[in-house]
Amino acid sequence: MATTAILSVVLLAQPAAAQQGVICSADKLPEMIEGFFQITTALGIIGLVVVWQADSLAEVFTMSHDQKKSLKRHKRSALKSGLILSILGPLYTVAGGMMGLPLAQCVDLAPW
Repeated sequence: MATTAILSVVLLAQPAAAQQGVICSADKLPEMIEGFFQITTALGIIGLVVVWQADSLAEVFTMSHDQKKSLKRHKRSALKSGLILSILGPLYTVAGGMMGLPLAQCVDLAPW
């Protein structure tokens, strides 16, 4: 029973170990992943700024108290989304490196 478990772990771990080098050694794949993440993060932050400014402008011209509450709630949810978007890349880079994930070993997903 123990021999079977050890043998299966050894056989199943080899494909995973072989795949670690595939991502990092692929031609320009890490740079493409980093670039895609930086572009999507930048667009998300620009979207946050646009939504924030549009809601602030709409808030100036809104008379109803309920509509103002709704706009403030929308601004808060946009801010939360922007913060999550900005935090996920560095968090994956740090936590993925600690967990030994192959992509985190060779790709830096910090947007700055």
